[in-house]
Amino acid sequence: MQLYNYFRSSASYRVRIALALKGLQADYRPVQIVKGEQFADAYQALSATPLVPLLVDDDGSRLHQSMAIIEYLDETHPEPPLLPRDPAGRARVRAMAQDIACEIHPLNNLRVLRYLVRDLGVADEAKDRWYRHWVEEGLAVVERQLAAAPSRFCHGDTPTLADCVLVPQVFNARRMNCREDHLPNVVRVVEACMALPAFEATQPAHCPDAA
Repeated sequence: MQLYNYFRSSASYRVRIALALKGLQADYRPVQIVKGEQFADAYQALSATPLVPLLVDDDGSRLHQSMAIIEYLDETHPEPPLLPRDPAGRARVRAMAQDIACEIHPLNNLRVLRYLVRDLGVADEAKDRWYRHWVEEGLAVVERQLAAAPSRFCHGDTPTLADCVLVPQVFNARRMNCREDHLPNVVRVVEACMALPAFEATQPAHCPDAA
């Protein structure tokens, strides 16, 4: 199994966490997206999209989109489960994960930030303000969900898909100095996650391509 990813990519971090929670090993293949390596012919020949992560399974399956990869891992290696057994629980976990992956992340993705600056002429200060606005507002949605049904992790006493997605987003939020005083439950859940080896060992600073 091979994982093509970039150390600071939150989508890549999600998959690294899921692999670690499952006890799975994948060959780490760095793709320096800041340098544009995702557009190189060699990577384009592997992936249907110039994005990371890309998981190549032992049977040759090539999978992109972090959420799809994590659910694939959960179906092919069901223990420990990353989605609850009950339909309502699964829907809640998926909703929290999508509130981040679909509502926050696309607005602060590297290619979007570059477009704001290079193509639209947005100043760096305004670009950073854009980033912080959408992250702080989006995480407030997650905060309300966590406050409505408090538990050790996003849902229950074991990490789920939602935790795999939350931790990388908060990591990047902190790197960009986003406000978190309005997110006590988010902060609490992230601290619980980071106490586990699967989250701590896969964080960007520990990746082979960390700058």
